[in-house]
Amino acid sequence: SAGPRAGTAYPEKPTGYVTLNTLIFPGELEEAARTIAACASSGVDALLVQDIGIAWLANEMAPGLPIHASTQMTLTSAESVAGVEALGIHFERLVAAREMSRRELARMREGTAKEVEVFVHGAICVAYSGQCLTSEALGGRSANRGLCAQACRLPYDLVVDGADRELGDLQYLLSPKDLAAWEDVGDLTHTGIVSFKIEGRYKSPQYVAATVQAYRQAVEKVVGGSDLTMPADTREKLELTFSRGLTGGYIHEINHQEVVDGSFSKKRGPFLGRVVRAGGRRVVVELVAPLKAGDGVVFARPDENDEEGGRVYLLSRDGTRIKEWSPGVDGDESAALELEFMPNQINTARIMAGQAVHKTSDPRLESELAASYAGDAIRHQRAVDMMVTGRVGDPLLLVLRDNDGVSVEVRDTEPAGEATSRPLNREVLEKQLGRLGNTPFHLGHLDIQLEGELMVPFSRLNDLRRRGVEKLIEARRRRGMGRQVDPTTLGRLLAAIPGAQAPRGTSTLSALCRTLDQVEAAVASGMVGTIYTDFEDIRLHKEARAIIPRDRITFAPATIRIVKPGEAGFVKILLKAEPDAILLRNLASWEILRHVAPDLPMLGDFSLNVSNQLTAHLHHRAGIRQLVPSYDLNMDQLADLLRASPPEWYEITIHQYMPMFHMEHCVFCRFMSDGTDYTNCGRPCEKHAVSLRDRVGTEHPLKADAGCRNTVYNGIAQSASEYLSTMLDLGARSFRVDFLNEPAERVHETLAAYRDVLDGRREGRELWRHLRAHSKLGVTRGSMDHE
Repeated sequence: SAGPRAGTAYPEKPTGYVTLNTLIFPGELEEAARTIAACASSGVDALLVQDIGIAWLANEMAPGLPIHASTQMTLTSAESVAGVEALGIHFERLVAAREMSRRELARMREGTAKEVEVFVHGAICVAYSGQCLTSEALGGRSANRGLCAQACRLPYDLVVDGADRELGDLQYLLSPKDLAAWEDVGDLTHTGIVSFKIEGRYKSPQYVAATVQAYRQAVEKVVGGSDLTMPADTREKLELTFSRGLTGGYIHEINHQEVVDGSFSKKRGPFLGRVVRAGGRRVVVELVAPLKAGDGVVFARPDENDEEGGRVYLLSRDGTRIKEWSPGVDGDESAALELEFMPNQINTARIMAGQAVHKTSDPRLESELAASYAGDAIRHQRAVDMMVTGRVGDPLLLVLRDNDGVSVEVRDTEPAGEATSRPLNREVLEKQLGRLGNTPFHLGHLDIQLEGELMVPFSRLNDLRRRGVEKLIEARRRRGMGRQVDPTTLGRLLAAIPGAQAPRGTSTLSALCRTLDQVEAAVASGMVGTIYTDFEDIRLHKEARAIIPRDRITFAPATIRIVKPGEAGFVKILLKAEPDAILLRNLASWEILRHVAPDLPMLGDFSLNVSNQLTAHLHHRAGIRQLVPSYDLNMDQLADLLRASPPEWYEITIHQYMPMFHMEHCVFCRFMSDGTDYTNCGRPCEKHAVSLRDRVGTEHPLKADAGCRNTVYNGIAQSASEYLSTMLDLGARSFRVDFLNEPAERVHETLAAYRDVLDGRREGRELWRHLRAHSKLGVTRGSMDHE
């Protein structure tokens, strides 16, 4: 990632960052500490971190090691940044969420002194980074652990009010196009963004070469004061190396019709045109983009695994073979060309008129890109200034200084002689000292301070230059290696955390309700001590207050999951419901509420991603009274957490429909309206019950929140009933049951079943079997499973 600084198109110095942007479990803290120490002592320029506890550990262990807040930390507003700082975390830069517009980025930038980095190119996750639990819910592969299984790229059916909604070829309802913000580099620069990031997970070297070259070109144009309009050849390179179709993403405000196409999820190169007819080994295509013999093409179909495609063998126009064709040739912007393929390469009987054709491969471009990084030579060199001093009878002194201020000096092995002919001059010295071809440098300014006419053999000048370069490289490698690292830090921080105590007190049960009927049923059950409310219509929290008795049940409405600039009102309005506590879904909400309602108890939900005792301790000492551990923890890891810190710090969710995708992308707006956002979509989310059916037939409910963000919930409930006895033995006493669409009678039945297990009247394993047998879709062990 690189952005313009101080009038130059490149960073002030080359930087090397290490990503540690994953959640860390209790048993991994020692390894994490060793990694931090190794990064600090080896001169790493910054550490990208997701886990707040790990950021704290790095701050304390190596104060000189800069920390960057990863996009996985889900920082979406100045309040969220201030919330992390208020926990005591020091970091220099944040990588903003990809869901933020230029206007929102500008507001966040104005509200914080931190550097802001943004993604400008590459794949877009449909869910907020750090808030996607889909891979964890469906396969135990956590995206918060770098193991995303890309369930967003799979086909889904849209089920509306119990019936399938016909969408034609649209079946990839959660698969965004790829971000391409090339033309936005200037606006982002003027907004104050200091660094641009290119996403490159699992991408080819050619992709890296093409995207870096393209965005370097954009940055140079911005620095030079030029307008940015992406050249056609640049777009073709970006589309060919990897693209699911290019989009401005959310940078240009919200347009839900733009970000997700829905008809494909795999790589799609540049659009070439449409099929006119096909037969034998030949396909006639009305071309609107360049094509040549040897290029690869694909004939698009709704089922991406059943497409025809191959490499073009011959290209003909009007019966005449041609090597290539481009728009503008002979004044034509389109032309019907015949594409011929090798025998048995494609089945033209399966290619229909009207099918879209895309270019998937361009050998000429691939060779050009490969040549740009091939070979052993170091191609990107930086200037090194040199100074040569000397006089007859003394060895020459060569001083080298790079643009980072790193300076070294070396002396000749023998004294300089007096020249009888051809003394050392600028031409000779520039030629010999400037021979830096296979080094990381090129000669910048050469300062010559010689007394008299000197003679030094070329062999010694070359040796002087070689030794100087080696010494400078070694000096650069040592930069940052002098950082102080305290190896006792982890032990000290852990020692400050109170230890787990013997189990005490009776267990409590709470309920999270999403309808007023569920609230009434939970109150009537007489089994819960706390009721959390989570409504799309935030006015319902006030109605829930009227139902929940103040004297015996704690009422705690939940904040929205994401708070963007200008959305503090969504948080503050909860106070009008006169809550007894607040369920925090993010640190922005905590930062907002701790100033306006400092005495109101705060409870932290799973989305704070508390996965180890360091992170828990930071939140607890900040006054967040109880925390729901991260849903990424399995039973063994949860047990480690309960042993390593006071169990009373935690409330454990023992029954829920896992919130899988939490998205800015609105499925309701995109596929149930012609609108672009909440202002013109007609709000189908308020009128219909919607779910997404996956390939195995499970229907996953879809809900919208007050911020119009969508959440896809697992259609199968996750139950931890089998592990309740273990949790109780470890000292856990606070447990939560989350409801989704259950009717009132199911609320009472579910609470009673878990209450029986907690009170010893029923075996957890027996409840598991009962739920699996009688629930409509059964239950899953989900993330609690040991395996």
